[in-house]
Amino acid sequence: MARLPRLVVPNQPHHIIQRGHDKQSIFRDSADHAAFLDWLKEGAKRFKVAVHAYVLMPDHIHVLATPVDADGLARMMQWVGRYYVPYYNQKYERGGTLWQGRYRATVLDAERYLLLCSRYIELNPVRNALVAGPADYPWSSYMHHIGAKSDPLITDHRLYWALGNTPFDREIAYKLLAEQSLASQEVEAITQATLKGWALGADDFKSGLEKQVSRRVSPAKRGRPAKKVDIAPVQDDDADELKVE
Repeated sequence: MARLPRLVVPNQPHHIIQRGHDKQSIFRDSADHAAFLDWLKEGAKRFKVAVHAYVLMPDHIHVLATPVDADGLARMMQWVGRYYVPYYNQKYERGGTLWQGRYRATVLDAERYLLLCSRYIELNPVRNALVAGPADYPWSSYMHHIGAKSDPLITDHRLYWALGNTPFDREIAYKLLAEQSLASQEVEAITQATLKGWALGADDFKSGLEKQVSRRVSPAKRGRPAKKVDIAPVQDDDADELKVE
């Protein structure tokens, strides 16, 4: 079966995962992280993509971002790769690809999943036992969101602003949210939707999105369609015995 084109919806947040080839390291020192973030910031600005959250893991990255058009995400990621991969290969005297295929992405129901996905991203180093807490990992947007460090890469989403009337209120509210562990089902839902490219949200969000983009945004139900069965008319005095489960 042919692969559906990547689903990108302008002005909707998307979660992006890009993995290193064969799980190899894509960052080896602080200079690598800094260089990648510089090119990501430039690419986001150039192609009009608002980055809301990110984490740079040793062998993969996560980005939460909103593009203004259908091409912005792909052009931003291509821009970063065009500069970072030659930089990395030259520095470490290697050749060939750095990435494991194309990046993976899912469009999110912002009201339900944006802040949840932001926490999912920034807590990734904790889930992978790299650090004890998100504040201990320097290569994510967490410190920006709790007010410990301003990050010029980040464009705060309106739902982050809705956490409080002042910066202090928002930062405290976000920190309290981050202290709540994500359920395993939440982690799995975000991961699988992103890797498979399906929209992540409630049924009404998905149905509205399908009408907007004129394509399927979630996997089809498995199995054959149920066969129609002819049912003989029921006498009125037997109607009370019929139940719908």
